[in-house]
Amino acid sequence: MTGSDSAPPTLDAIARPSGGFAMVAMDQRESLRTMFADAGSGRPDDDQMIAFKTAVARALGPLASGFLIDRMFGFEQIRDGMLPDDCGLILAADALDQEPGQPVEETWMDEVVAAPEFDLTGVRAIKLLLLWRRDARREERVELARRFVALAAERQVLSVLEPVVRATSEELSAGRWDEDAAIIEAARELSPLRPSLYKAQVPRRGKGTPAELRRAAEALGRAIAGPWVVLSQGVERDDFLTAVRAACQGGASGFLAGRALWSDVVGRPDVDRALAEVSVPRLDRLVEVVDREATPWWKA
Repeated sequence: MTGSDSAPPTLDAIARPSGGFAMVAMDQRESLRTMFADAGSGRPDDDQMIAFKTAVARALGPLASGFLIDRMFGFEQIRDGMLPDDCGLILAADALDQEPGQPVEETWMDEVVAAPEFDLTGVRAIKLLLLWRRDARREERVELARRFVALAAERQVLSVLEPVVRATSEELSAGRWDEDAAIIEAARELSPLRPSLYKAQVPRRGKGTPAELRRAAEALGRAIAGPWVVLSQGVERDDFLTAVRAACQGGASGFLAGRALWSDVVGRPDVDRALAEVSVPRLDRLVEVVDREATPWWKA
């Protein structure tokens, strides 16, 4: 089954009227359990995971242009009318190799989502997290990204490709790892596959003067074919607003972020109130920046 009964959507399906993107990521799985444990709330069961994710959808969906969820924890509930019409539903199409308390080590296609019989009704886009390394599996990952883009086109949904660069042990031991250079190299390699939207790490991890961050974003933008947004991984929460502003001034079309919006709400006793008091104003400020500074996707 396809995601639409008519023509494939354009990026307007997950964009604001300005042509920029202010999208919320809520597809964390094992890492979200770890965040609950780190907050002193213990490791949540599946029902607690779903309850938190749906609370975030209710609170932030009305402000977001897109909302990203995984299929295991909250997808059906959120698809069933929880988001407003102008907030496009994005489904994670990645399977993750991740031990409890540890970072993701590798990703591949979620073959359940990729199956022809999987129902994508209501889904506007699918997303693939791809760990990019200079190792023996590099070309295999390029082929995975190519397959993902083709799958989205076949199913008539948008494709959001999210490469996250990682050092090899040899690069670390030799002291020659340059994360920003790797982000640009990955963009040059993967964005020509032409996903609908490229999701990049913030250059310099959001550290530096506004001018330095803008120049770094401009350099990244020159390496990316097509519209792009930034994610919040690796950026301190308090730096993310400035980082998004600089990225947008440097050519980005907005953001798709999770932790920068709601990580300090995890484990609070009154989640709905905390989201309303902390996360909603935070997203509102980011939306203002996107509408004012982001490059509309059709100009990218």
